Amino acid sequence: MQNSNHKKDKKALRINISAATQQFLDQSHQLLIDGVWVDSKANETIETCDPARNHVLANVAIASSKDVDQAVKAARKALKGPWSKLTHFERARLINRLAKLIELNTDLLTEIEVLDAGMSTNIARLTVSNIVEMLEYYAGAAQRIEGITTTSPRHLTDLSEALTYTLKEPVGVAGLIIPWNAPAISAMLKLAPALAAGCTVVLKPSEKAPLSSLLLGQLCLEAGIPAGVVNVVNGLGKVAGVALSTHSDVDKVSFTGSTETGRKIILAATGNLKKLSLELSGKTPVIVMPDADFDEVVPGIVNAAFFMQGQNSMAGSRLFIHESIHDELMDRVKFYTEQLVIGHGIDPATVIGPIISEQHCKKVISYIKTGIKEGATLLSGGKQLSGPGLYIQPTIFTDCTPEMTIVREEIFGPVMTVQKFSTLDIDKIAELANNTDYGLSGSVWTKDLAAAHALVARIRAGQVSINCHRAIGTNIPFGGYGQSGWGREYGQEGLNAYLETKAVTAKL
Repeated sequence: MQNSNHKKDKKALRINISAATQQFLDQSHQLLIDGVWVDSKANETIETCDPARNHVLANVAIASSKDVDQAVKAARKALKGPWSKLTHFERARLINRLAKLIELNTDLLTEIEVLDAGMSTNIARLTVSNIVEMLEYYAGAAQRIEGITTTSPRHLTDLSEALTYTLKEPVGVAGLIIPWNAPAISAMLKLAPALAAGCTVVLKPSEKAPLSSLLLGQLCLEAGIPAGVVNVVNGLGKVAGVALSTHSDVDKVSFTGSTETGRKIILAATGNLKKLSLELSGKTPVIVMPDADFDEVVPGIVNAAFFMQGQNSMAGSRLFIHESIHDELMDRVKFYTEQLVIGHGIDPATVIGPIISEQHCKKVISYIKTGIKEGATLLSGGKQLSGPGLYIQPTIFTDCTPEMTIVREEIFGPVMTVQKFSTLDIDKIAELANNTDYGLSGSVWTKDLAAAHALVARIRAGQVSINCHRAIGTNIPFGGYGQSGWGREYGQEGLNAYLETKAVTAKL
């Protein structure tokens, strides 16, 4: 449905889902600990909702700190058990088996992501395809975990022969804490390399969208992954998240979420100096040079800003346009944006889905009000739509300045801010882009590839694209500079994050 005629018509919001999806929703949703589905020790549950209808999907058990402790103990036991005796090739076979099961359940996992996380069907199906690809990639990587031989210390080799080599060993028990915006692929982005490395895991999904993680746990058991290797503890961040990140028997925490929460995890990890991987907030610059191709730029920058309703840290929320093309380009951007179909993600025509919760809706609307108050020009959108679902129109602000709140802070919603620039000096343009605490992503749009590469080299971000946006892939390392995080995920660097290197020297 278009943003101009979004209706509060419950008949229009009736949706058709598969029998398999309904069966999954109707089943009990417990905690997965040591290969068994169990109730929370606190006997507490929480509702998880379809944000496109404000409709309760299921009641889900939420873990207490005692449940988390039990899950960690199960992971530690599994780490020392049969899992540790498997060869790299045997682990790879299990990972490939999991990939095949997920591929067979593509429709089910797609619908769960649409219903629980508010994704569009097209995006959800793409993420499931990426999950399968990711598992296949790390199954292959598991078979190539190898050390090296190297020269031995001189004080030994002067006296006799010596052999020095390295071993790659799993970090140990990994706590995986994931967000609600793309829960299935966020889980697999951590789970696949952790399994490939030989780690055992305790996965804590967001309480706002836990269902796909539960389904993944179920499929792990069906794939034959041993009990205790993968544990899933739904729960609140302030309880289960804190218990996991402070636990003295957890060797590593991999977290995706806000910078604010990332700081708390850093402090929590100091007890036993856990290894940390942190993919945090972003405020991504999108730079459009005067020679850019409008036919590519318009859909490119609109999708950059409003992909997943802007509820992703790579969202191109800071748009910089050369003044010579600003007015014409923004006219076209406004028109294109206002044609985007808003509605339930189960409709394949939908581009803009719902905001995840009422609380988050209020937060995004408050940012929009702040933008108006601070003097930005509201070019398009800016309103929450009526109806049972939680929808906010794609919103565009022009005449923005660097000090504005909407320019500086991550909104995590469908809000684009636009700033003009007049210079063609690459250093000065990069300075505008780098005027942020974050450095996760970015993009540059121009026909001049020499200028593009020069500009990309100066942008401080972990991933920058030229004439496209959000060009991430299984084999491409991804992570942030500055307050956008620590470490890299995807690719070989993603696997290395779950491995320790041990050096061995033997005097012969």
